[in-house]
Amino acid sequence: MQRSRIIAVVNQKGGVGKTTSAVNLAACFAASERRTLLVDLDPQGNSSSAYGVVNPTRQIYDALTGDSPIGETIQKTELDYLHVVPAGPDLVGAEIELVTTLNRESRLKRTLAEVRDDYELILIDCPPSLGLLTLNALTAADSILIPLQCEYYALEGLARLLETTELVRAELNPGLEVEGLILTMVDMRNNLSRQVEAEVRRHFGEKVYRTRIPRNVRLSEAPSHGKPILLYDIHSRGAVAYLKLTEEILRRIFGAAGVTPTESSPLQGELP
Repeated sequence: MQRSRIIAVVNQKGGVGKTTSAVNLAACFAASERRTLLVDLDPQGNSSSAYGVVNPTRQIYDALTGDSPIGETIQKTELDYLHVVPAGPDLVGAEIELVTTLNRESRLKRTLAEVRDDYELILIDCPPSLGLLTLNALTAADSILIPLQCEYYALEGLARLLETTELVRAELNPGLEVEGLILTMVDMRNNLSRQVEAEVRRHFGEKVYRTRIPRNVRLSEAPSHGKPILLYDIHSRGAVAYLKLTEEILRRIFGAAGVTPTESSPLQGELP
């Protein structure tokens, strides 16, 4: 049996589609009947609220500080193959509290070890910074997904993120690799989008997924309804793009595209 894969969705630059990608890829993985856990490691808690989880009684903070086993923080979603570990405002203080903790950069890794065998894919939505929480995610992960917005400053800060990844690989997690780069908020009518894409593909080659995530109003609306795009508008351009991206990612990880939902293939399944 193949070991589960832990993927950190990370970019310290805010507003690049990081949480949107984490939320919607998790839904697509689940719709493809892959047992999936989405871990919200961002104190803003947007991945949690995108699934209607607001003000949870137990959250990732409690698991990181040892106040609760991670199993007690896991929440069900409308997708039976998908569970969520929510975040809340208390997570803001976690970085300060963990500073004096032994092996502080490995707390998340040890926490996820308790449930890792229950899932095929674990996605971590990181905060928009390179602080201790993100360091925990990089230490726990097998690979990272990097969303990049197609704008002038797309590559700004990416060098620092890759340098941090190299340091983590050298000191804490030798198996860490770059899973891939996702081009987000793409408008191919815009010359700048095409120029940025060409530059990114020139630098990173096959690490850049072929599927582009377009600017899409329905993608922006879905979180306010507490739903991923698949459950909000499966026919939208945003949903179609994330389904195609899911096929690419699953093919790279598992060697096959897996099952993607259609009108005749329900989104619901059963999580063993």
